[in-house]
Amino acid sequence: MNMKLLFQDAAGFAVPMLAVFAVDIATGDDAEPLPALLSTSDAVTNAAAKVMASGEFKAGMGETLLLHAPGGLKPERLLLVGLGKAKSLSVDEVRKGGGVAVRIAKLRSLRTIAIAFPEDHALSDEHLDALPGPLVSRALVEGALLADADYDTYKSDRKDTSLLTLSVVAKEAERSARAEIQEGFDEGVIVAEAQNFTRALVNEPGNVLTPTVLGQRAAAMCAEMGLKCEVYSTEKLHELKMGAFWAVSQGSPEPPALIVMTYEPVSGKSDTPVLGLVGKGITFDTGGISIKPAEGMEKMKYDMAGAGAMIGAMRAIAQLKPKVKVIGVVCSAENMPDGKSFKPGDVVTAMSGKTIEIVNTDAEGRLVLADGLHYAKTLGCTHLINAATLTGACVVALGMVNAGLFSNDDATCERFQAAVEISGEKFWRLPCTDDYRELIKSQIADIRNTGGSRWGGATTAAMFLKEFVCDTPWVHLDIAGCAWNDEVKPWIAKGPSGIAVRSIVEWVRSYSA
Repeated sequence: MNMKLLFQDAAGFAVPMLAVFAVDIATGDDAEPLPALLSTSDAVTNAAAKVMASGEFKAGMGETLLLHAPGGLKPERLLLVGLGKAKSLSVDEVRKGGGVAVRIAKLRSLRTIAIAFPEDHALSDEHLDALPGPLVSRALVEGALLADADYDTYKSDRKDTSLLTLSVVAKEAERSARAEIQEGFDEGVIVAEAQNFTRALVNEPGNVLTPTVLGQRAAAMCAEMGLKCEVYSTEKLHELKMGAFWAVSQGSPEPPALIVMTYEPVSGKSDTPVLGLVGKGITFDTGGISIKPAEGMEKMKYDMAGAGAMIGAMRAIAQLKPKVKVIGVVCSAENMPDGKSFKPGDVVTAMSGKTIEIVNTDAEGRLVLADGLHYAKTLGCTHLINAATLTGACVVALGMVNAGLFSNDDATCERFQAAVEISGEKFWRLPCTDDYRELIKSQIADIRNTGGSRWGGATTAAMFLKEFVCDTPWVHLDIAGCAWNDEVKPWIAKGPSGIAVRSIVEWVRSYSA
């Protein structure tokens, strides 16, 4: 897509469709909606005046109304996009609004559109708190690019409905303000393209995206972006004594892939942390000998979404160039039932030397992460973050709205939560305190890989991982419930979400400030 940021009057911009945002400025829970445009253009306001006064359009989140041949405007169509209540407006609603505009354009086979930059100063402070311009422009372009992607990749009659040109049109501003808005716009393009890169990986079927192919795609991305990349397989796992990772791999004819991506800053302080990004890359998960039910198993191609998030984050990091070293580690394998598969009751030895009793072979993601997290520490990482579609228990606890967040260090967790304020993604912190450790004790080994059928499955998985990070500051993201959109939303297609990419990138950048 050709993305442009223009500083001119949107009303005079000749384009098939111009999208303008609106909010509901009514106060009180029972008050009638009172829609107001986030635009100071008299021409745009006049063109929409009748419908805004009619009560037909209420400016609810994701609500739209399309006007054809709007009087006094050069655009052929004027699309009003609601962002919900003014007082609850944040940059995330702007992100979704940008997505809504693009999805509406795609439904009408429009390949060129413009979106008017939301002017919060169109309303008084009484109705709307000011939003930071750079974050608004970033969110707007992120929403638009994320909405443009569709995942009907292998349909034989597939038609490309992607936009050819998207223009974000802002009013003339002082040079400093223009520079800030442009910076946010450019960052939005980088981050959204990285998230879409992740989504494309997660969408691939297991017969296409094997661990080997995932390694090849990561290496190709690194070569393009100037990152160092090393991809290892079975021999390296044995050399490093990654017994937990290898146990998961051994039941499949597809060899595992240990992917190591490294970003070196051009300049940085000697005391700057080294950040480790570790992703679970199970390219297909049958559950192994503890096999899953057949219903819904086709979605288990998404079990590498954590790895995809780390690869996408590294892509954005390479372009944003934070002043901190970052090492991405992906542990990729298939979990298959076979005569060579690991079995319930087996005891394996992780790279750290800790022994693990296998209670359930479907608790395999934590095994590959155990070796990945320890390996990242041996590479010099001083702070760790991992992402994984790890537990169904986290989905039961939080549903499909929030992903799980665990940490052994409050300061590191708070830094991540600050990053989420920028990314707009939703994470909810759950406990992994030492009083839960009893649940993963084993009679025969150091620990076991599940807490059995008892309560707290998301936390026991986090407690297992905590054994391998020890005192290293660490964040664990359980994204099982949010890595796949089961339903079409007004601002994004059904399919892979690419969750965690934006938050991980912001977490990394926070160490560069």
